[in-house]
Formats: sequence, structure tokens, C-alpha cells
Amino acid sequence: MLRTLYVLTWVAGATFVLGSLAVVLSLFHLTGNPIHHIAALWAKSILAVSRIKVTVNGIENIDPQTSYIFMCNHQSNFDIPVILAHLPVQFRWLAKAELFKIPILSRSMRGAGYISIDRSNQESAFKSIKQAAQTVKDGVSVMIFPEGTRSRDGKIGPFKKGGFVLAVDSGVPIVPLIIHGTRAIMAKGGMRIKPGDVVLEIAKPIETGQYTRVSKEALMQEVRDTMCAAFAKGEKGVTPC
Repeated sequence: MLRTLYVLTWVAGATFVLGSLAVVLSLFHLTGNPIHHIAALWAKSILAVSRIKVTVNGIENIDPQTSYIFMCNHQSNFDIPVILAHLPVQFRWLAKAELFKIPILSRSMRGAGYISIDRSNQESAFKSIKQAAQTVKDGVSVMIFPEGTRSRDGKIGPFKKGGFVLAVDSGVPIVPLIIHGTRAIMAKGGMRIKPGDVVLEIAKPIETGQYTRVSKEALMQEVRDTMCAAFAKGEKGVTPC
């Protein structure tokens, strides 16, 4: 428990210090790229203090000069620092509106160009998706947790449709990301943080040009099948979906 308190104290301190720096930088840099680098530093420090080792597989599947919609399974709060620290491309989060109510974090997220989505308000949600589609068309990748929340039982949960509307509207490829191991470090509903090994798997891009809003369910199924198959290989004894 002492380790958990130490890690949580570090997270709070790092968030305050680096978040404040991000707020200052947001006044001078309009692209949000320097703030993303600060977020990566924040994430790396948390993983180091938590004694979490991350292995990345499939980095050759992405081109840093191409924009993508990244979709990742969601097992733990530690998914976020794993992605920020080890996905070596610029991207912007499509994140739930509640996160934008947290002081300092909210201002730094907005400065980085992260996009708020309010799932309780359909009109607002689709406005956010339209904004995200423009961001992707401008050449910046977007990151989404298609499940919308962390898994309680370790399985990949049902997908929300919003990210797939974004995909067919923007026409850019979806890259499935599969994280193994973070649930054992800190599961949803738990407070204890354990050290451990994590694998971040980057699957091959899935083209979206042949899909429309009408046929987006087929795209959802293709992405889900890809993620479930990869997750099953890395999580022995777990039914993936």
C-alpha cells in the first residue's frame, strides 16, 4: 500500500508541475505538439516510478507521416501513460467531457488540442466528432477508446459508434492497438498499484474508404475481430470478448 501512495503522490506532483508547464506553453504554441511531448514525459515518469516495463510490437505497421484513428482496448488507468509514453507519433485524444473539468489538466488538454466528447448529449457528441474529423483531415491522428470506459471483467466490451462515424467521415485508416497486462497492475475499481510488464501491440491499419455511415457496423466488427484475436493470443485463459 505504501508503494501505491508513493505512486499516487508522484502522479499528483507530476501532473501539477508538468501540467502547469503545458498551460504556459499553450500560450505560445498553437500546434499542441510541444504539449504532447510534455504529456509523454509525464507518462514515462509515472511508468518508471510504478516499475512498469513496456514492450512495443508492430511499430513497423505505422508511418509517422500519416494520420490515423488509433483505437485501443481499455483495461486500466495505466493504459493512458502506456500509450503516451510508447506510441512514437503525435496524436490527440478524443476524451470524455468529465476530464475537461479537472483544474490544470483541463487547460493543458485543451492547449494540446484534445477534443472533449459529451456522451450524455447526442448533439454535442456529434459536434465533437465533426471537430475531430476536421483535425484528422488536417493531418493529425486521433486516439479513441472505442469501449468508452475501462473493462470490469477483463474482456473487451461493446464498442461505441462515435469513433466509427469519425472514421468513415474522415476516410483515414483505423489502427487497432491492443494493450496486455495493465489490468493486473491496476484494475477498474481497485486502488492498489502493482509493478509489472505490459505489451503494447500495434496492428496493421484497416482502410475505411469503402465504408459509409450506413455500413459502419461492418467496420466496427472488423476492428473488434482484429482486437479480440490479438487480445486472445496475449491473455492466456481469458475469453477476449
